Amino acid sequence: MGLLNVGFALKESSENAGRHPHSGRMPDARNIKKQHCKRLGIAAGGYGSGGLYTCATHSDTLHVPPKSGMQETTLGVAIITKNAAARLAECLQAVAFADQIVVIDGGSTDGTADIARAHGARVLEQTDWPGFGPQKNRAVDALTTSWILSLDADEIVSPELAAAIRAALAAPTADVYAVDRLSSFCGHWIHHSGWYPDWIPRLFKRGAARFSDDLVHERLVFDTPSQRLAGKLMHYSYEDFEGVLRKLDAYSTAGAQQRHAAGKRGSFGKALGRSAWAFVRTYVLRRGFLDGRAGFMIAVFNAETVYYRFLKLARMGETTRR
Repeated sequence: MGLLNVGFALKESSENAGRHPHSGRMPDARNIKKQHCKRLGIAAGGYGSGGLYTCATHSDTLHVPPKSGMQETTLGVAIITKNAAARLAECLQAVAFADQIVVIDGGSTDGTADIARAHGARVLEQTDWPGFGPQKNRAVDALTTSWILSLDADEIVSPELAAAIRAALAAPTADVYAVDRLSSFCGHWIHHSGWYPDWIPRLFKRGAARFSDDLVHERLVFDTPSQRLAGKLMHYSYEDFEGVLRKLDAYSTAGAQQRHAAGKRGSFGKALGRSAWAFVRTYVLRRGFLDGRAGFMIAVFNAETVYYRFLKLARMGETTRR
């Protein structure tokens, strides 16, 4: 593959603090239900489809019709896929409480679409790959719910996070919520290396946020403070070394294309210098050494991804000047 065998794909996290006032008051019936949950010693949940109010950890439901003139709170899950069969079933099972699930598939050949349909998702085929950001916006636009939860197919919502999501929707205090993502690398959960803590905004009210148009390392763009949710989003980002190398190639190519489109240039010197810095930053400054052997492999992967990104960028520049 080149200089090294494994490396690190860039991880981006964002966090904001603040509060957004919630207008509207709970119907009396909801207060009754919350008191019922409290007496049972469990967390309150939220509205599902049809006005069913459910305790987050209890199966009791109470039919509470929405207050006149008040929009019903609904949750949609937006997922993009391509050959994502490995974890998709677990991903979808963990968000079965959602009102809608949309999967935008980029042309899978491993049964991804069938798995999604079997779990109640609406599958849309979109094989003209525009990049991660635009593809995720397609999934968001395909939903009709008042709230959106954006997930990757290798991310699994923990029971604690599911309860926190439902509680937040029952009484919103922000338009955007960030989740605490914990990622694994070839079977090892990573707690340093720049991968953790990794607070990423993923739950948002319709119209409050959009994904950037970046080809890779897209981000959610919004102009209001976000709040944090309890619980973990479990991210099975790299299952094996074959997957590591595939993503290294894909991410370095997309990163080079993105920089080339912005008028940037690469060179062999930049490839060497920036890849060396990427290793030091990951392994030393971001304490990758505390993640043991996996931390070293991530630092190497990070360096190698940067190295090939700038070599590919240099080659694109040469081709353009001919």
